[in-house]
Amino acid sequence: MDDEAENYETFVAVRVQALLRYGYVLTGSQHDAADLVQEALVRLRTAWSRVNNKRDPEAFVRTTMARLHISAWRRWRREKSVAAVPDRAYTDSSLAETETRDQLWNELRGLPRRQRAVLVLRYYECLSDVEIARVLGISRGTVRSQAARGLAKLRSRIAQADAHDTAKTGHGAGVTEGSVQDAKA
Repeated sequence: MDDEAENYETFVAVRVQALLRYGYVLTGSQHDAADLVQEALVRLRTAWSRVNNKRDPEAFVRTTMARLHISAWRRWRREKSVAAVPDRAYTDSSLAETETRDQLWNELRGLPRRQRAVLVLRYYECLSDVEIARVLGISRGTVRSQAARGLAKLRSRIAQADAHDTAKTGHGAGVTEGSVQDAKA
């Protein structure tokens, strides 16, 4: 066995566990990480003489792994594999979700400033009542009452808008209580 092959095998034996951990962090899967390391090491072997002379084979492998992962992710994102062909046409519900989210933000803008601030800090920023009270310089009880009043107004306004939409089109906007938290998406 020549020195070049021996150096390559030594590098692999010493660094393979660290490379597998790196692959796992990239992919989130042990199997995908192993495939990524294997492919990167195959590419390293073909370029070993150039890479070893630069004294940094691990950087080459890590860069190769990152690029392979990105390429695989791009391919996967374009392809939509399914077990069976769907019997009916696909309908995209994101348009209705966008309309609902837009309606919720419009209604939120119509609330008094303090109620709007409390709701945004609670549901969008995920702050506790104590943190909201500290940020706004009000008591915890005021935070709770402003949140209750703001939610009641939002529910009322959205129910009125749904009733109006139902009368006009035959179906409402479909806003649910979870829509306040969904609006930040």
